[in-house]
Amino acid sequence: MPKNLLIVESPAKAKTIEKYLGPDFRVLASVGHIRKDVKVDVAHDFAVTYEIDPEHKKTVAELKKAVKSVDNVYLATDEDREGESISWHLAEVLKLPLSSTPRLTFHEITKPALEEALKHPRIVNMNMVSSQQARQTLDMLVGYDLSGVVRKKVPGAVSAGRVQSPALRLIVEREKEIEAFESKSTFKLSATFEKSGQSFPATVEKFELNDEKSASELLDSLKSATFSVENLEKKDAERANPVPLTTAALQIEASSRLGFSARTTMSAAQGLYQAGHITYHRTDSLNLSNQALAAMASYIEKTYGKNYLKVRHFKTKSAGAQEAHEAIRPSHIEVASAGKNDYEKKLYSLIRSRTLATQMSPAKVARTVATITPSSNKDLKFTAKGETILFDGFLKVYGSMKETALPDLQKGDLLTAEEILARETFSNPPARFTEGSLVKKLEELGIGRPSTYASILTAIQSRGYVVKGEGEGRERKVRVLSLKNGEIAVEKDSEKSGSTKGKLLPTPIGELVSGFLTDNFANIVDYSFTASIEEDLDKIAEQKLDRVTMLRDFYAPFKKTVEASEDIARYNNARLLGTDPETGFPIYAKIGKNGGFIQLGEVEKVAGVKPRFAPLPKRKTVKTVTFEDALKQLALPALPRNLGRADDGAEIIAASGPFGPYLKAGNYNIQLKSDDPYTISFDRAKELYAEKLASILKDFGDIMVINGAYGPYVKGPGRFNTAKLPKDTKIATLTKEQCEEILKNKPKKSRARRKVTKKK
Repeated sequence: MPKNLLIVESPAKAKTIEKYLGPDFRVLASVGHIRKDVKVDVAHDFAVTYEIDPEHKKTVAELKKAVKSVDNVYLATDEDREGESISWHLAEVLKLPLSSTPRLTFHEITKPALEEALKHPRIVNMNMVSSQQARQTLDMLVGYDLSGVVRKKVPGAVSAGRVQSPALRLIVEREKEIEAFESKSTFKLSATFEKSGQSFPATVEKFELNDEKSASELLDSLKSATFSVENLEKKDAERANPVPLTTAALQIEASSRLGFSARTTMSAAQGLYQAGHITYHRTDSLNLSNQALAAMASYIEKTYGKNYLKVRHFKTKSAGAQEAHEAIRPSHIEVASAGKNDYEKKLYSLIRSRTLATQMSPAKVARTVATITPSSNKDLKFTAKGETILFDGFLKVYGSMKETALPDLQKGDLLTAEEILARETFSNPPARFTEGSLVKKLEELGIGRPSTYASILTAIQSRGYVVKGEGEGRERKVRVLSLKNGEIAVEKDSEKSGSTKGKLLPTPIGELVSGFLTDNFANIVDYSFTASIEEDLDKIAEQKLDRVTMLRDFYAPFKKTVEASEDIARYNNARLLGTDPETGFPIYAKIGKNGGFIQLGEVEKVAGVKPRFAPLPKRKTVKTVTFEDALKQLALPALPRNLGRADDGAEIIAASGPFGPYLKAGNYNIQLKSDDPYTISFDRAKELYAEKLASILKDFGDIMVINGAYGPYVKGPGRFNTAKLPKDTKIATLTKEQCEEILKNKPKKSRARRKVTKKK
């Protein structure tokens, strides 16, 4: 029977550790926090009342029983403030003496790391626990008080958080910058030159032509010009290696290289860590242990050769690094692939290649820069750049480089200009945030910590304040003037601009909430103030600041602002667009629970008459819609619209519901993807109805066999009740009973939702 009990946070981690420790150890998991905070007594030094989480009662009972049957209990939760807090809760509930219960910490789940941790146990760090309690208390108080205010004052608002609110403000302010941006067009020069049968590109840098006339005149002046190499610079250079991965860097890199959301990245990293494949994944540190460096050096020298090895030591730049142990790296560098699914495998590959790259030689490249001038205008400088790899170094495992070779050029060489272009270009507004670039910005501003970035991004999206864009952008016409064979031609080209795919976009409700908080709770959305709170939490962990003092200093003025907000009028940023010429009623653009809309007339309580409503036009917001747009929208027919009867007698109706616009045709609902229910014609509706009928291979009433984009499938009653037809199914002889059997035996899909724990 085991003499020792070791308690960790997750069952997966427990399973991995138990393999290494042998029969003398039993390893159990607390499955996260076993207690939850149910009350904060502001009047008595912010004392917190905890209760056992109902879902953890069985776990607690099992742990209590296990504690009685062993000689020693070890607490081995994660080495960060959250993990320290869980260890403290376990000690409290299991009645373990804080002064003598050994607390183990390790950065990776390997046998040597565990053995080392057992040799050097410590006790629970109550300063770290106090820091975590302070964060939890702040978030609880701010979330509860602030959420109550925004729900009352902002239509459609769900809640507001201490750290999420500044993140939302960043996205909203960026959108405002984009809306205010005025794009200007200029013409930029480029050319294709040739020497000895080899063509190569060149551009004119920091030189723009303001209009087509200027561009045409310049090209005209180059018709009879000769082009020569005025200057030539050749030099060898190095490409610097990347640094090791911190949590923020991992999220940024996984976003840009793999397209992972912050939540997906952290979930995959958690799985890899718990299985013992990588070191702890919540860290601010750039440090790599001496043992890891030695293992990597040996592996690189053996696999790639001594000339690929260059050992480096890194120091953490962040003075307040909360998790200052090691950077994220593989536990065993020689393991080429790890993970239980594609997400984990891809992330592991990224971590491993990045870590190896930090200890490899820099890439060496040969760079050539040629300056080319026309005889007609010596002030005009075309620049051609070439870059070739002399030694790939770290690029062998991480990153890539596009080589561009120039012909063998010499100073004074005459070149042939195959074509010279003056292409219209448009200045671009600031880029919208992606999850990766927002994490980078939050890190720069000192808002949040490694363990909180994913939850911040999840919160603002789950509340409906931010969505990920899906727009591919719009086609934009550009003018291109070309000089070729002594002739100038003007052509039209097109390019896509304004793509929102994968970008974070504020919703109307998100803009409203952010505007309300900025106007009335400036500190909460102030970047410097939020960062200073993080610094105070760090000071509590370092025993440089008292938890109660910090909470009092924050909460007293915050509470006064909350109380004063009772007098604030309901906030909806309504815009008065004008007066309706027919009725004399005012026309407003407003934001409601479901987004923006047009309103004709005052609120019924005020005017005694029900106002009329209409949706905003496509691609218009409350801020951009015009009076003329509103009149057109109000002139649209009311929904539902009866369009007429199809050839089979089915009545076709255009309508809009909770899941968007659709056609109701007989017994079928047809989703409208690109058609507008207000303007769709009867002929177009009949086309869509005919397509729907053609897609239905069998109709048994509540069960249908439909030919979809990925082949035929069975659809049963209710939502999400579908099943793919087995291969070789003969549709012609398929019966309703067979369809019911297919639905009954379909593979089960996990539709588990993230559990939200309500705080009292």
